[in-house]
Amino acid sequence: MSLGQLLRRASSKASDLLTFNQSSGSSRILDGEIIYSKNNVCVHPSDVLRVLGEHHPGYLCIHLEKDESLGTTLIITWIPNTRIQRQDEEALREMCEEHMAHLASTMSDHSSDAEYTLQFTENCTQPHSTKWEEQQKVLALEQLYGVFRVDLSQMRSLRLFFSDEACTCGQLVIASRESQYKIFHFHHGGLDKLSEVFQQWKYCTETHQKDQVSDVKACMQFSIRRPNLPSTETHPEENMYKRLDVTIWLNHLNEIGQVEEEYKLRKAIFFGGIDPTIRGEVWPFLLQFYSCESTSEEREARRIQKRMEYEELQQNRLSMTPEEQEKFWRTVQFTVDKDVVRTDRSKQFYKGENNPNVELMRSILLNYAVYSPEVGYSQGMSDLVAPILSEVRDESDTFWCFVGLMQNTIFISSPRDDDMEKQLLYLRELLRLMHPRFYHHLVSLGEDGLQMLFCHRWILLCFKREFPEAEALRIWEACWAHYQTDYFHLFVCVAIVVIYGDDVIEQQLATDQMLLHFSNLAMHMSGEIVLRKARSLLYQFRLLPRIPCSLHDLCKLCGTGMWDSGYIPAVECTLNHLDFDGCPYGGTSATPSPRSAQEGKRGAKDVFTFLR
Repeated sequence: MSLGQLLRRASSKASDLLTFNQSSGSSRILDGEIIYSKNNVCVHPSDVLRVLGEHHPGYLCIHLEKDESLGTTLIITWIPNTRIQRQDEEALREMCEEHMAHLASTMSDHSSDAEYTLQFTENCTQPHSTKWEEQQKVLALEQLYGVFRVDLSQMRSLRLFFSDEACTCGQLVIASRESQYKIFHFHHGGLDKLSEVFQQWKYCTETHQKDQVSDVKACMQFSIRRPNLPSTETHPEENMYKRLDVTIWLNHLNEIGQVEEEYKLRKAIFFGGIDPTIRGEVWPFLLQFYSCESTSEEREARRIQKRMEYEELQQNRLSMTPEEQEKFWRTVQFTVDKDVVRTDRSKQFYKGENNPNVELMRSILLNYAVYSPEVGYSQGMSDLVAPILSEVRDESDTFWCFVGLMQNTIFISSPRDDDMEKQLLYLRELLRLMHPRFYHHLVSLGEDGLQMLFCHRWILLCFKREFPEAEALRIWEACWAHYQTDYFHLFVCVAIVVIYGDDVIEQQLATDQMLLHFSNLAMHMSGEIVLRKARSLLYQFRLLPRIPCSLHDLCKLCGTGMWDSGYIPAVECTLNHLDFDGCPYGGTSATPSPRSAQEGKRGAKDVFTFLR
């Protein structure tokens, strides 16, 4: 019997054994008994290995084994479909060879069989070159995604993240005690049944351990994350705005093409996003290439003028002296050339060898380094230009949109910049306000914890590596809308921590483990849930009657919509300003709490309440 047939038979048997039956007694639980199985459970490669394909399905099976300390443990096994298929093909090939031998013995008596034999041979045999390439690909994949088998009781944690409202699809994340992660994707249901299995197992092991005295620590860190937020945790205006499509967009324009009410437009984009079909037209407004007060004729005239400026800029770059070219290549072009060939190459717009769009992206980045030599080029800029070019579809327009992005939004070119430290300061204060348990865990880790290395990439690349492209671009649009704050991306950071950071606290993860925890959640978090939560956190922040002086600048840089009721919250001094006699922001002092004296220079007085 081939491996594929064996697994299919096991799958049929497992359908009746999805959960434990406590009333039946432990004596009926047999070693090796399969209690769950599911085919087409996928493993996804990292970004650098996407050339081998984005989905690698396999067969996932869970069976029981007796355990002295736990009573029963679960063994999970995942076998790639390529391995199963190869076993079936080997069995088929043996059948083909036997049949061919039988045909050869009768060919002299049946000449008409020649045509049939040729046809059968063609069906059973592939061209050698194609077959060899397929075999090499299979071997490469199996080196990366071979058979996976672990004892779940020896793992540090199990996490189920549902990605649909029905709570049947999503991801299973297994973390070892050495902070190694394995992520399985359930695209075709079955995760709800697995959740039942794990819940029953957790109950059984906890019941068994009540009567046991053992130093063995099993995997009891088990949680389920469902893709919804209670109504009390969402913005009151959530779901009131539709996605900005062509019809709604045109309704925002008057007869000469001006945006009549910019604030309403930004609010609509903040809540509803933009339909992909009109991003190329709307994004230039968000990125300050076009003014909302400009008419259609004025915008066309501006495009022509800016195109001429761009061509002149490019000509200046191409006419550098040999000495200037050598310096430019060393300081800018060498890095750009390395980055553009590996940026978004799995996307259709940039796929293939000698893709002209890759060269356009390269030219834009090189020209920007000439346009703004004080900024130049830093790694990560290509990740920001690539989506803009793929939506705007024009080299000059994309360049000026990128200029607007760099000038009018919060962009960090290096983790060592003073601007990055300023943002980390704001983020620490927001966490202290909105998630004090997580903040105190950071404090307990010392300076390394307060550096928050886990979120540097979030800020540097605007969450592009954390969410699928469609969700990442939605977050970009919400940030670019500048609705009520210029720092909405920091509220997105806090939302990620609030939704996905409880494991860090419960397991008291160290700095490096915390970094690995959030890194392994990349592309497995729900961008829509995070966005909804971030909007809710911003709403609650606006309701505070007073704000800490540490966040004074965050509000000062906001647009007119930050406090659109006209009410400015009181500023309360919560820092020790060593270089000033009083608070430089005019903050009033508050009665210190007992905790504030212990927290020292970074500490803030615990005078704010916040609903998570």
